Amino acid sequence: MTTFADKLLSWYDQHGRQDLPWHQDRSAYRVWISEIMLQQTQVATVIPYFERFMQRFPDVATLADAPLDDVLEHWSGLGYYARARNLHKAAKQVSEQFGGAFPEDIEALESLPGIGRSTAGAILAQAFQQRASILDGNVKRVLARHHAIAGWPGQTDVLRQLWDKAETHTPDHRVRDYTQAIMDLGALLCTRSKPDCQQCPINDSCAAFQRGTPTEYPGRKPRKTLPEKATWMLMIEDGEGRLLFERRPPSGIWGGLWSLPEADPALNTEELADYCANHLGLDCQPAEPRAGLRHTFSHYHLQIQPALLRCLGTRAVADSDRRWHFRDDAVRAGIPAPIRKLLTEPAQLDLAPAP
Repeated sequence: MTTFADKLLSWYDQHGRQDLPWHQDRSAYRVWISEIMLQQTQVATVIPYFERFMQRFPDVATLADAPLDDVLEHWSGLGYYARARNLHKAAKQVSEQFGGAFPEDIEALESLPGIGRSTAGAILAQAFQQRASILDGNVKRVLARHHAIAGWPGQTDVLRQLWDKAETHTPDHRVRDYTQAIMDLGALLCTRSKPDCQQCPINDSCAAFQRGTPTEYPGRKPRKTLPEKATWMLMIEDGEGRLLFERRPPSGIWGGLWSLPEADPALNTEELADYCANHLGLDCQPAEPRAGLRHTFSHYHLQIQPALLRCLGTRAVADSDRRWHFRDDAVRAGIPAPIRKLLTEPAQLDLAPAP
C-alpha cells in the first residue's frame, strides 16, 4: 500500500525544493537559523538574509560571542525581532550548557529560547535524521485540508488533532526529505488561496478536495478590530547633520533596536522643542512636522507623525542608550523598517547630507 508519506516523497523527488541554501552543509545550526527566519517570512525573502547571516555568524560560537547590536543589524528588515533576541540567547545557552553542540533530544531543544515543538522537530529530522514531526503553517494547512479538520489551528483542540495527524504521517525512513516535502507541498501547491489541487500528489485521499472546499480549511483566526495608537517620532538633527537615536527597551516592539526618540502624541507642534529641552537636554529650533505614515503590527495600528527639530550646535550625549548617527549610517544599521522608510523617502525631511 502506498502511504501518504510515499506519495509525498515521490512528488518531492521530482518537484520539491532541494537546493535551498540551508540544505548545503546541513547542520543543526544552519537548520535552526533557517527555521527561525522562516517563521512568519517567505522563503524568497529569507534566502538573502540567511546567506548574509551565515557569512557573519558561521557557527553557534560566533553568534554567541557577537554583540546583540550586531545580531539585530543583520536581522533588520525581517521583523518580529524577538526571534533575533532569542537566537542570541539560545546560542549562548548552547555554548555554555551544551558545550557548543546542539542537543539531540526534543526536551533539551525545547528548553532553548525561541524553540518550540515544531522547530525542535525540524532540527531533529533535518539535521540528525531522527523521526520527528513538524507543524509549521504550511503543514497545518496541508493536514487540515487533507483530513477536513475544521477550526482555527490556534485553538487547543484543533492543534491537538493536527499534531496527531502529523505524528501519524511522519515516516520512519527519509524523514529529512519528508519534512521538507510536506512544507514544500504547502508552499507550492496547497497554498492559502487558489490551491493547485489537480497537481497535488495526495488529492485522491484529501477530504477537502473531495468535498470541493479546500479553501475552507484551516479555519481563520477570529477577526478583531485592531486598536489605533499614535506617536511623534522626533528627527533631531545636530549641527553636524547627525540624527539622535535611542535604544528601545529589550522587550516589546522593536526590542533592543535603535530608533528615533518618541513623544506623547497629545503634544502639539509648538511643544516639541520644549519637550526636547526638558527630557533630552537639547536646545532645538521649533519643530517642522512632516508627512506621517501608518504601520500595522500584529495587535495594533501605529500612526507615526515625524517632526524635524534642528539642534543649536552639537551636543555630546552622556546616556549610553542614546547616540548621534549620520542618516546613511543609521539606515545601514539595525533599525526598524518604518524608521528606515522615514530616513530614505525624499518626501520626508530636508536633512543635512551625510559627509
